[in-house]
Amino acid sequence: MTAPADEAAAGVEVVCLGESMVTFLPSRPGRLADVPSFGRGIGGAESNVACALAAAGHRTRWVGRVGADGFGDHLVDAVAAYGVDTSAVQRDPHRPTGIYFRTATDRDADGFEVVYYRAGSAASAMSPRNMPLDELAAGRVLHLSGITAALSADCLALMRTLTARRPGRPLVSFDVNHRAHLWREAEGPRVLLDLARGADLVFVGEDEAETAWGVVGAEAIREALPEPSVLVVKQGAAGAVVFERCAASFPTPPLPELGALPPDPRASIADGAEDPVAGRGKKPRSGPDTVAFVPAPRVDVVAPVGAGDAFAAGFLSATLRGLPVRDRIRHGHLMAATALTVPGDLGTPPSRAHADRLAALDADAWGKLRLGPGWTDVTQPKGAADQEVRTP
Repeated sequence: MTAPADEAAAGVEVVCLGESMVTFLPSRPGRLADVPSFGRGIGGAESNVACALAAAGHRTRWVGRVGADGFGDHLVDAVAAYGVDTSAVQRDPHRPTGIYFRTATDRDADGFEVVYYRAGSAASAMSPRNMPLDELAAGRVLHLSGITAALSADCLALMRTLTARRPGRPLVSFDVNHRAHLWREAEGPRVLLDLARGADLVFVGEDEAETAWGVVGAEAIREALPEPSVLVVKQGAAGAVVFERCAASFPTPPLPELGALPPDPRASIADGAEDPVAGRGKKPRSGPDTVAFVPAPRVDVVAPVGAGDAFAAGFLSATLRGLPVRDRIRHGHLMAATALTVPGDLGTPPSRAHADRLAALDADAWGKLRLGPGWTDVTQPKGAADQEVRTP
C-alpha cells in the first residue's frame, strides 16, 4: 500500500535511493545445491535502512525502480508495511525485479554462496533523466550506497549527480558497500572513493577499505577520505571509530550541530570520548577532528546479513535526534544487533526508551552487555527486560 504523495512528503526525514530485491533465504545451512527449500524475504541496502528507520519511528521514503511483476508488487508492499513512503517508486513494464538466493553463512566465510538474477533489472535503468530529483532532495538526509553505482553506467551517472556538492542539498549519507563481484571494470574501488569524497557522512568497514583501497587502519582511512564531515569506520565485532570535524556545517534544512556537541561526561577515552586534537598535522581539512571509539556489545549471532545497514540506520536515527557521538555509535551497535539476532536482513528495533536506556549504560555495564535472539521483545515478563545485561 502506498501513501499519497502529498501526505507522505510532509516532513520526510530520510530519503533512501537504491535497488531492492526479493531474497530467498535457505531453510537450513549448506550449499545452495543441497538446500531443499527457501523462504521469501526482501533485501536491499538502502531500503533496509529506510525500513529500520521507519520501524524506529522516523519518517522515511524509499526511491527505486521495480518491475511491473509479482515480485515488484511484493517488494513495494513489504517495504511500505514498515511505514516507509513508497510513492516515488517507479514500475518498469519492460524490465524485471531483481531476485537473489544465498546461503546461511557470513558473506566473508568459506562456503558462502550468493546467486543474483539482477542483470537488466528495473533498478539498473535508474538515471538522472528518469529519477525524481526533487523527491530525492526532499528530506533532511539522503542516504545512498556504493552498490547502486555498480549496477550500470546510468546508475553511476545518477550517483555522481547526487553526490556533487551544491548549495542547499540535504545531508548526503553514503555507505561504501564495496561488492567486488558487481563491478565489471577495475576502477570500481576508485569510483567508490570519489563518491565517498562527495558525501557529508560516510560509513565504511575497515576490512572493505583494505580490500578496495589497500588502506589499513582507521586513521589511514581518514587520510584517504578527508572531505566528509563525519566518517564512521566499522570494525566488526570490535566496535566502531568516528572521525568528526569540529564546527561541522550542514546543509539546510539543518541537522543538529554535530561538531558543536560537548564531550559526554559519562564517556571514557576508550568508550566514546572525543579527542579534539586528533588529526592535527595530517592531510589538511577544514578543521581538526574529534575521534571517538565505542566497542560493540557481544551478540549471539543468528545471521550476519544486514548488520551494516542496521548500524547505519541506528547511527542516522541518533544523528537526527542530536545525540552525542558516543550515543550515536551505541545506537548503531544496538540496531545492528537487531539484524544479527534474526535470520533475515531486518529485525525488530527496541523501543526508543529501551534503546536509550542501554545507550546510557556506564562503560562497565556496556562492556558486560550481551544481546541474543528476542532481546528487543517488549512483551517479556516484568524484569526480563534486563536479562540482556549479563556478566561473563
